[in-house]
This record gives sequence, structure tokens and C-alpha cells, in this order.
Amino acid sequence: MALESVVLCAASAYEQKYYLNERFGRLPAQIQDELKIMCVLFTEDVGGILTLLFDPEGKLCLQVSADEGDLLFDEIGSELKIRKIQREKAELLKALELYYQVWVQGEVQDGT
Repeated sequence: MALESVVLCAASAYEQKYYLNERFGRLPAQIQDELKIMCVLFTEDVGGILTLLFDPEGKLCLQVSADEGDLLFDEIGSELKIRKIQREKAELLKALELYYQVWVQGEVQDGT
């Protein structure tokens, strides 16, 4: 069985919406709030869409995309902000990877 990437959460500056994958609804409310704040502030600051997803190996990736004609999207600012998040939220991101590998991937491997 080939594993696929799994979206944790996403925020869009275009639709002004935030999404948390229901598979992660058991995360503590404080973690859910921190993810929401981080994603929404990111998109308000640089624009575009920020998606946090787990790759097939369980590594948490931060992906940024923007509409092709979006002249207000700050591509350089988005890269700098991603690095800042990875540095300042390293403990949270590592804990989320561990949670995913143990609880989500563990369920898939156990067949439950």
C-alpha cells in the first residue's frame, strides 16, 4: 500500500478560511489554537495559501502556494516566514510529527 501525504491544516488569504483535518480533532485545544493562529497570521502577512502536511514518511512540511496572478503575494517574505516558523516553533512541529507517526501512521500500519 502506497502511503500518501496527509494534510494537517491549511489557511487561505483568498477565502479567509482556516481548515483543520478532522483526523486531528483529538489534538489538545491549545495545539489546535496555536496552529490556527500560526497559519492565519502567516496568510494575513504574506498572502497565498499555507498548508501543513505530513509526507509519507511522517515529516511535517509547510507548503506555500499563491494564485498565478496574485501581485500582492510576497514570495521572499513567505520563505523568510517559513524559516522563522520552523525555528521558533521547532518543538511544536517535532511534537506534531511524533503524534502523527505514533497515532495516525500507527493506526494505518495496525490496520485499525
